[in-house]
Amino acid sequence: MKVTTAEFVVSASGPGQYPKGNLPEIAFVGRSNVGKSSLLNSLTGRKKLAQTSGTPGKTRLINFFLINNSFYFVDLPGYGFARVAKAVKKQWGKIIEEYLTGRPALKLVVLLLDARHMPSADDLAMYQWLVHYNLPTVIVATKADKIPRGKWQKQLGQIRLGLGLGGEGPVILYSARTAQGKEELWSILKQYL
Repeated sequence: MKVTTAEFVVSASGPGQYPKGNLPEIAFVGRSNVGKSSLLNSLTGRKKLAQTSGTPGKTRLINFFLINNSFYFVDLPGYGFARVAKAVKKQWGKIIEEYLTGRPALKLVVLLLDARHMPSADDLAMYQWLVHYNLPTVIVATKADKIPRGKWQKQLGQIRLGLGLGGEGPVILYSARTAQGKEELWSILKQYL
């Protein structure tokens, strides 16, 4: 898909601050520092649309980005190992759950996992939660450029195993640096838009 316009709209802490209207939304969720912002920048062809950071926990609110004036990408706070107070993590969980279960415009959830590692307990819990609520989900394994090409299939197999997908469950291998997986992911996103 050709992205002609991409703009940050709002950082929201709750439904009262979400954009009005009924444009479709695609949400991106994953552990802190998994590469959500880098993936958003890669998909849109913009270097600084979503702010990236080497420090886990940079995204603390729900960030809405209007794409081509026709749909939103929604960047959710990361879960997992961010160095923040437990009360803040609990609040993030509430914000994420409220958005995912109560937003009619939500068409797809993109669950990001780090291709270098087995899914964590938090990753598995998030995946099972998405399945429980019957939310359409695509799994993307980020940071593909950080592992040797010869280990890609092994790592994808570990992710499938860790999530209980079986040997052939769909997982897209993605690199924000090289754009590997970009066309494959866009083809799925377009189906839901």
